[in-house]
Amino acid sequence: MSDHVHPQTGQPVGAPVDDRPAQRPGPVTLQGRYGRLEKLTAAHADALWQAVKDEDALWTYMSSYGPFAAETEFSTWVTARAALDDPYAYAIVGADNRAVGITTLMEIRPAMRVAEVGHIVYAPALKRTPLGTEVQYLLARYAFETLGYRRYEWKCNSHNAASRRAALRYGFVFEGILRQHMIAKSRSRDTAMFSMLDSEWPARKANFERWLAPDNFGADGQQKLSLGALNGAAS
Repeated sequence: MSDHVHPQTGQPVGAPVDDRPAQRPGPVTLQGRYGRLEKLTAAHADALWQAVKDEDALWTYMSSYGPFAAETEFSTWVTARAALDDPYAYAIVGADNRAVGITTLMEIRPAMRVAEVGHIVYAPALKRTPLGTEVQYLLARYAFETLGYRRYEWKCNSHNAASRRAALRYGFVFEGILRQHMIAKSRSRDTAMFSMLDSEWPARKANFERWLAPDNFGADGQQKLSLGALNGAAS
């Protein structure tokens, strides 16, 4: 319940907030320990195609595109995606300077200080790696600390079990199911909704950084502490 009341009517109301708009994302490079995020461009298409070709399962839950039959078709899509302001796309680049994925900020509402992370494409080589987690940390930190968003969303097809697990592991809070939310590739889609708030970010940030620390990994590369456990995702 609200602890605030309207000064004239006495009715319960929300807490006062800074209502200055957040900033829109820009062509920054977000450097991490294991790789980086940089603005997606057409130049990333070749490396991305080599990383994701023949991986049709990557596209099953994308709402309107993929899989791609040929490199030319894929390159055209990357070029078009790179030109958009919303979703605003970043390439995920490994330590070898080759692009291995894409992530975006989307449904960007600066006046409400709300943005969503979505349209995430991870090549098989990126999955279950420190870089795969680090880029989500880098983008969330950018959204909260640089751009000034107060609500950070994650939405996915309700059937996408891997995406739902990832959201909880990263520290998003499950909010419910939006029934018949979309028609995606001529199929009905219920959407699972998750969010992270600016007030929750300091704790999530600390958990990301604890997990990403080099001493959290053994000589075999296996994690010692689970990020999901740190964030209480198991509950």
